[in-house]
Amino acid sequence: MSKNIYIIRHCEAKGQSADSPLTEKGFMQAKALADFLSNIKVDRIISSPFLRAIQTIRPFAEKMDLDIETDSRLTERVLSSMSFPDWLEKLETTFEDMDLKYEGGESSNEAQNRIVGVVNDILTSDSKHTLIVAHGGIISLLLRQYDNSFGFEQWKKLSNPDVYLVRILQKDCDIKRLWTDRSF
Repeated sequence: MSKNIYIIRHCEAKGQSADSPLTEKGFMQAKALADFLSNIKVDRIISSPFLRAIQTIRPFAEKMDLDIETDSRLTERVLSSMSFPDWLEKLETTFEDMDLKYEGGESSNEAQNRIVGVVNDILTSDSKHTLIVAHGGIISLLLRQYDNSFGFEQWKKLSNPDVYLVRILQKDCDIKRLWTDRSF
């Protein structure tokens, strides 16, 4: 049996905290995303509990009359509890050393295991077409699980929003980016 898992990165937001809402542009992107997804069969929506993720998928969920489940395993990866002026370099290093862990943060492997756990639950569920809404860092680690070449440079190219399809059939997996850069 095959499973289609749509991976959605949230639309443009006003910040990084859990309660950061979408920007005005982000709300317009969410409506465009709902239109973009409207021809896709979806049985289930699972979202990060962060406000920007929920606001991203709400127009689609309402259009399709689907509930939004939240799962804390989809929250953004915490790089560190400290603020780094060179955080981008620190992040890049975590793609090279998946076990590297900064103070108060989680390693790439820990974060990857968290989101892969969500996918593993989906694989054992009855849902055939599931949509996951999350954040760029954690999504890049999920995509890396299925395509080892997905790394820091690919993370930098993710857009807000972004859409990938991960199609899993037995042990085979196919990843395809569905979203193309759109101007709003």
